[in-house]
Amino acid sequence: MTDYYRFGRRVIDRVMTFEPITLVLFAVAAGGLFLFFQLTGEVLEGETRAFDESVLLFFRSPDDPGQAVGPFWLPLAMDDITALGGTTVLTLMTVLITGYLLLARRRAIAIFTLASVVGGWLLSAALKLGVARPRPDIVPHFVEVHDLSFPSGHAMLSAVTYLTLGVLLSRAEPSRITRIYTIGVAVFLTLIIGLSRVYLGVHYPTDVLGGWCAGATWALVCWLIARRYIAPTPG
Repeated sequence: MTDYYRFGRRVIDRVMTFEPITLVLFAVAAGGLFLFFQLTGEVLEGETRAFDESVLLFFRSPDDPGQAVGPFWLPLAMDDITALGGTTVLTLMTVLITGYLLLARRRAIAIFTLASVVGGWLLSAALKLGVARPRPDIVPHFVEVHDLSFPSGHAMLSAVTYLTLGVLLSRAEPSRITRIYTIGVAVFLTLIIGLSRVYLGVHYPTDVLGGWCAGATWALVCWLIARRYIAPTPG
């Protein structure tokens, strides 16, 4: 009994060393992981198909599924937006920001940022192979795609890359308002890239939701690690 009591006290003492906000973020990360697994189970069982198809058809003309709703320039804009979540752009962003952090003599954040993004990309590839969901075929695709559908690679990789870069880059910013702006831009880019994939007909909405859940959870875990072990820039 004494040994169990001592072990319990050590666990409690360890938990109490975390700030309250850190415990809240741990809970949010656990919730994001739970939502992802719940969504994955429903996708594998086919329970989301009616919802997915209704949303895809919502963005197409009732008379012609090959015609998108909205003004003529919207499909072109969505095509440009979706490119922001492509491998080329995300790689450039990661390399450029890692270089900036190195030049700013934030070597620890630079290395951790690069490792976090690469790790998230590997996780995305593994999840796609594990679920192996085919692409939507209920509407024509507005862009060419070749890989699997769940989770959306663009949604997850943009969340992994932009959110991870945003939260870790904010660790190198001394100004609070600058940190908030950096994270806000990362969230905005992640959202519009995911929405563009549904509009273009290359992903079901649950693909995008799954990508957001997995990518945001990964970025949040990376942020928690950075908060715990990497000192921010004083300011």
